[in-house]
Amino acid sequence: MSRLEDVDESWPVVRSTDLHRDDWIVALRSDLVTSPSHPGGEPFRRLVLEHPGAAVVLAVDDDEQVVVVSQYRHAARRRFVELPAGLCDSDGEDPLEVARRELREEALLAATEWTHLTSAYSSPGISAELIHYYLARGLSEADRGDFELLHEEADMEVFRVPFDDLLAAVLDGRVTDAPVIVAVLCAHARGLVGARR
Repeated sequence: MSRLEDVDESWPVVRSTDLHRDDWIVALRSDLVTSPSHPGGEPFRRLVLEHPGAAVVLAVDDDEQVVVVSQYRHAARRRFVELPAGLCDSDGEDPLEVARRELREEALLAATEWTHLTSAYSSPGISAELIHYYLARGLSEADRGDFELLHEEADMEVFRVPFDDLLAAVLDGRVTDAPVIVAVLCAHARGLVGARR
C-alpha cells in the first residue's frame, strides 16, 4: 500500500567501485544494485555522488531584509544569488552548528533565534546530499575568527534585500539557486517571513 511519506529502504548492492576519491569532501562511486522485487534479476549500475550534507541559512533582520551572497559557481558558469551555506565538515556534525558557523564565516553575523524550516534531498537519483534549511533571526555582528575566505569565496559579495523582493525574484526566475528557492518558499508558505507574517 502506498503512503504519502518517504520511507527508508535499502536494495542489495552486489559490488561498489570507487570512480573518484581524494582528500576533498565528495566522492563518486559506481554501485551494482539488484531489485528485491525481482530476485535473480540482472544487477544494474547506479552512480552515487557521496556527499556529507549541508546547511543553508535564511537570515532575516528586523526590517524583513534577507542576507544574501553573490557568488561565482564554476560548474554552472554563472554568478548566483545565494544564502549563507556550507558543508557538514565531519560525520555526525550538527547541521544547526554548521548553519551558525556559515552565517558567521560568510556574513559576519550571529543569530539568537533559529527555526528549522525543512531538510531536503537535493538530487536523490544520484546523491544522498541532505540539505538542512534554517531561518535565523535576532541578527548581530560577529567575528569570522581565523577563517579565511579563499577562491570563489574571496570574491563573494554580501548584501541585504527585502524578503518580498527576493520572493518575487524566485517566482519570476531571476534567482535560480535551488537552496534559495526552497528556503524562501518554505518560509513564506509557513507564514514566517514576508507579507503574510
